[in-house]
Amino acid sequence: MRILSYNVNGLRSALSKGFIDWLKTDPADIVCLQEIKATKENIDHVVIEESGFNTYWFSAQKKGYSGVAIFTKIKPDNVIYGSNIEQSDFEGRVLRIDIGEVTIINAYYPSGTTGEIRQAYKYQWLDEFLLFLNDLRKTRSKLIICGDYNIAHREIDIHDPKGNKKTSGFLPEERAWMDKFLSNGYIDTFRFMNPNKAHCYSWWSRRFPTVRLQNKGWRIDYICVTENLKDEILNAEIFPDVQHSDHCPVYAEIKS
Repeated sequence: MRILSYNVNGLRSALSKGFIDWLKTDPADIVCLQEIKATKENIDHVVIEESGFNTYWFSAQKKGYSGVAIFTKIKPDNVIYGSNIEQSDFEGRVLRIDIGEVTIINAYYPSGTTGEIRQAYKYQWLDEFLLFLNDLRKTRSKLIICGDYNIAHREIDIHDPKGNKKTSGFLPEERAWMDKFLSNGYIDTFRFMNPNKAHCYSWWSRRFPTVRLQNKGWRIDYICVTENLKDEILNAEIFPDVQHSDHCPVYAEIKS
């Protein structure tokens, strides 16, 4: 099972930059997109489906904002839209598919960069989401959680840890949540496969046009799995050369 997670920062924008041609290269069996900023009706979804994908969309109620989608060549047994948490679902943040015994969750975690109100909501969402996952594990024990987590976990995951220690996305409280999340029986597939590999990032700020060329980025996109899938992790990579967005895809291969 080849899985990609990719924040496209607007799917229509990504389409204008060659996203479909890339999708036709068969980069994965399952492609989880965040921040699609569109509905299925806004997109020429037929061309995506003609590439062999079943498409599932969970858009925000607010136009041009947030939203997630899953394109999968493996037809799921079950699709669940949302997490049944009102504000999160209003913002189109969680989409789930079940394939056999495995559940794949595509999540777009909130950003706190716009100020204290959204930072407070980010902390609320993180706590609610972990409860949601742990409750789901009572009936669906094998989880794969893909998404833009909007948190760089450790100093190795960010180009300038000292300069960003007071920046949303690298705050002590956010990093502590990642510690708690992983200690609850989840594995960061990329770091599991590449424990000491540095300068591997999945997002680069567009405020400074040269930072991507200089690789001054953050690793904030993850594919994490429950510990009962630990022995099934075959590969995990980041693809910085794929450039339809200010993020790039992250990849994991899970034996299924």
